Amino acid sequence: MLRSKLTKKDQGFTIIEVLIVLAIAGLILLIVFLAVPALQRNSRNTQYRSEATRLLSTTSEFVNNNGGALPAASVNTTSPPNDASKVFALANTKNITTLTIVASGTVTAQSPTLTNAILVSGGVKCGAQGGASVTPTVTGASARSIVLIYAVENADGSVNAQCTES
Repeated sequence: MLRSKLTKKDQGFTIIEVLIVLAIAGLILLIVFLAVPALQRNSRNTQYRSEATRLLSTTSEFVNNNGGALPAASVNTTSPPNDASKVFALANTKNITTLTIVASGTVTAQSPTLTNAILVSGGVKCGAQGGASVTPTVTGASARSIVLIYAVENADGSVNAQCTES
Protein backbone atom coordinates (compact mmCIF):
# COMPACT_ATOMS: atom_id res chain seq x y z
CA MET A 1 0.00 0.00 0.00
CA LEU A 2 2.79 2.39 0.77
CA ARG A 3 4.40 1.45 -2.52
CA SER A 4 1.23 2.27 -4.48
CA LYS A 5 1.08 5.74 -2.95
CA LEU A 6 4.67 6.43 -3.88
CA THR A 7 4.32 5.33 -7.52
CA LYS A 8 0.89 6.83 -8.11
CA LYS A 9 1.23 9.89 -10.28
CA ASP A 10 -1.26 12.74 -10.23
CA GLN A 11 -2.60 13.52 -13.68
CA GLY A 12 -3.45 16.97 -15.10
CA PHE A 13 -1.75 20.30 -15.46
CA THR A 14 -0.83 22.77 -12.81
CA ILE A 15 -2.25 26.26 -12.95
CA ILE A 16 1.20 27.64 -13.86
CA GLU A 17 1.42 25.37 -16.92
CA VAL A 18 -2.04 26.44 -18.08
CA LEU A 19 -1.20 30.13 -17.63
CA ILE A 20 2.03 29.76 -19.61
CA VAL A 21 0.19 28.10 -22.51
CA LEU A 22 -2.47 30.84 -22.46
CA ALA A 23 0.20 33.57 -22.44
CA ILE A 24 1.97 32.03 -25.44
CA ALA A 25 -1.32 31.66 -27.34
CA GLY A 26 -2.18 35.29 -26.54
CA LEU A 27 1.16 36.50 -27.92
CA ILE A 28 0.67 34.53 -31.12
CA LEU A 29 -2.85 35.97 -31.59
CA LEU A 30 -1.57 39.48 -30.91
CA ILE A 31 1.11 39.13 -33.59
CA VAL A 32 -1.43 37.79 -36.09
CA PHE A 33 -3.95 40.56 -35.43
CA LEU A 34 -1.27 43.22 -35.80
CA ALA A 35 0.05 41.74 -39.06
CA VAL A 36 -3.27 41.16 -40.88
CA PRO A 37 -4.12 44.83 -41.67
CA ALA A 38 -0.65 45.46 -43.07
CA LEU A 39 -0.89 42.33 -45.23
CA GLN A 40 -4.31 43.40 -46.53
CA ARG A 41 -3.04 46.91 -47.32
CA ASN A 42 -0.01 45.51 -49.15
CA SER A 43 -2.29 43.23 -51.15
CA ARG A 44 -4.53 46.15 -52.15
CA ASN A 45 -1.50 48.27 -53.10
CA THR A 46 -0.21 45.44 -55.27
CA GLN A 47 -3.60 45.36 -57.01
CA TYR A 48 -3.51 49.16 -57.54
CA ARG A 49 0.00 48.96 -59.04
CA SER A 50 -0.96 46.04 -61.26
CA GLU A 51 -4.07 47.82 -62.53
CA ALA A 52 -2.11 51.03 -63.13
CA THR A 53 0.48 49.11 -65.14
CA ARG A 54 -2.25 47.41 -67.19
CA LEU A 55 -4.01 50.73 -67.77
CA LEU A 56 -0.79 52.44 -68.86
CA SER A 57 0.11 49.55 -71.16
CA THR A 58 -3.34 49.54 -72.74
CA THR A 59 -3.28 53.32 -73.19
CA SER A 60 0.17 53.15 -74.81
CA GLU A 61 -1.12 50.51 -77.19
CA PHE A 62 -4.14 52.71 -77.98
CA VAL A 63 -1.87 55.71 -78.65
CA ASN A 64 0.40 53.67 -80.92
CA ASN A 65 -2.55 52.22 -82.85
CA ASN A 66 -4.16 55.64 -83.33
CA GLY A 67 -1.24 57.65 -84.66
CA GLY A 68 -0.27 59.20 -81.31
CA ALA A 69 -3.77 60.37 -80.42
CA LEU A 70 -4.95 59.89 -76.87
CA PRO A 71 -8.45 58.72 -76.02
CA ALA A 72 -10.89 61.56 -76.65
CA ALA A 73 -12.09 62.24 -73.11
CA SER A 74 -11.82 61.40 -69.47
CA VAL A 75 -13.95 58.47 -68.44
CA ASN A 76 -15.92 57.04 -65.60
CA THR A 77 -16.79 53.38 -66.03
CA THR A 78 -20.48 54.18 -65.53
CA SER A 79 -20.59 56.70 -68.40
CA PRO A 80 -21.51 55.89 -72.04
CA PRO A 81 -18.77 54.21 -74.12
CA ASN A 82 -16.09 56.35 -75.76
CA ASP A 83 -12.43 55.82 -76.65
CA ALA A 84 -11.31 56.09 -73.03
CA SER A 85 -13.91 53.59 -71.83
CA LYS A 86 -12.69 51.17 -74.52
CA VAL A 87 -9.20 51.52 -73.05
CA PHE A 88 -10.69 50.83 -69.61
CA ALA A 89 -12.49 47.74 -70.87
CA LEU A 90 -9.26 46.39 -72.33
CA ALA A 91 -7.30 47.19 -69.16
CA ASN A 92 -9.91 45.36 -67.04
CA THR A 93 -9.48 47.45 -63.89
CA LYS A 94 -11.50 46.80 -60.75
CA ASN A 95 -10.28 49.41 -58.26
CA ILE A 96 -9.44 52.29 -60.60
CA THR A 97 -12.85 53.37 -61.89
CA THR A 98 -12.18 56.88 -63.22
CA LEU A 99 -9.50 58.03 -65.63
CA THR A 100 -8.80 61.75 -65.96
CA ILE A 101 -6.86 62.74 -69.08
CA VAL A 102 -4.68 65.87 -68.86
CA ALA A 103 -2.80 67.45 -71.76
CA SER A 104 0.87 68.20 -71.19
CA GLY A 105 0.32 71.94 -71.67
CA THR A 106 -1.58 72.06 -68.38
CA VAL A 107 0.87 70.12 -66.24
CA THR A 108 0.31 70.90 -62.57
CA ALA A 109 0.44 68.91 -59.34
CA GLN A 110 -1.95 65.98 -59.66
CA SER A 111 -3.65 64.41 -56.64
CA PRO A 112 -5.18 61.02 -57.42
CA THR A 113 -7.54 59.05 -55.20
CA LEU A 114 -7.68 55.28 -54.75
CA THR A 115 -10.36 55.08 -57.48
CA ASN A 116 -9.18 57.88 -59.80
CA ALA A 117 -6.08 57.71 -62.00
CA ILE A 118 -4.72 60.67 -63.94
CA LEU A 119 -3.16 60.28 -67.39
CA VAL A 120 -0.78 63.04 -68.52
CA SER A 121 0.37 62.97 -72.12
CA GLY A 122 2.96 64.46 -74.41
CA GLY A 123 6.63 64.74 -73.54
CA VAL A 124 6.38 64.36 -69.77
CA LYS A 125 8.17 62.28 -67.18
CA CYS A 126 7.39 61.53 -63.56
CA GLY A 127 8.51 64.44 -61.44
CA ALA A 128 8.93 64.76 -57.71
CA GLN A 129 6.97 62.07 -55.91
CA GLY A 130 5.86 61.81 -52.35
CA GLY A 131 2.85 62.79 -50.39
CA ALA A 132 -0.61 63.12 -51.85
CA SER A 133 0.40 64.62 -55.21
CA VAL A 134 2.86 64.26 -58.09
CA THR A 135 3.96 67.01 -60.45
CA PRO A 136 5.03 65.64 -63.86
CA THR A 137 7.92 67.44 -65.53
CA VAL A 138 7.93 68.44 -69.19
CA THR A 139 11.11 67.04 -70.69
CA GLY A 140 10.63 67.38 -74.42
CA ALA A 141 10.57 63.60 -74.67
CA SER A 142 8.51 61.84 -77.30
CA ALA A 143 5.02 63.22 -77.77
CA ARG A 144 3.81 59.65 -77.24
CA SER A 145 5.26 59.43 -73.76
CA ILE A 146 2.55 59.00 -71.16
CA VAL A 147 2.55 59.32 -67.40
CA LEU A 148 -0.06 57.63 -65.23
CA ILE A 149 -0.54 58.96 -61.71
CA TYR A 150 -2.41 56.78 -59.24
CA ALA A 151 -2.64 56.34 -55.47
CA VAL A 152 -1.73 53.66 -52.95
CA GLU A 153 -2.57 53.47 -49.24
CA ASN A 154 -0.24 54.48 -46.42
CA ALA A 155 -0.20 52.74 -43.06
CA ASP A 156 -2.29 55.55 -41.55
CA GLY A 157 -5.01 55.21 -44.22
CA SER A 158 -4.03 58.29 -46.22
CA VAL A 159 -3.07 58.09 -49.89
CA ASN A 160 0.36 58.33 -51.42
CA ALA A 161 0.59 59.38 -55.07
CA GLN A 162 2.61 57.12 -57.37
CA CYS A 163 3.75 57.79 -60.93
CA THR A 164 4.48 55.34 -63.76
CA GLU A 165 5.88 56.26 -67.18
CA SER A 166 5.46 54.58 -70.53
